[in-house]
Amino acid sequence: MRRPSLPAVAIGLIPFIGMCLTVPWWDRVTPMIFGLPFNLFWLVLWIILTSGCMALANRVEERGRKKGTTTV
Repeated sequence: MRRPSLPAVAIGLIPFIGMCLTVPWWDRVTPMIFGLPFNLFWLVLWIILTSGCMALANRVEERGRKKGTTTV
């Protein structure tokens, strides 16, 4: 089993940072967006964006495999 590349790990950390480390900025109820309190909307948005980040990380890993690069 290969270790993931550093760019893939960095991309994978983006959702964690967006959901967990930004709480003081989004921890409020107002405004309402699409009928959801802002904090719930923020979390749902990051759940959706996580799929895109993981797909991008997978693409970075696949490109590395095709080039034949080795990771540490």
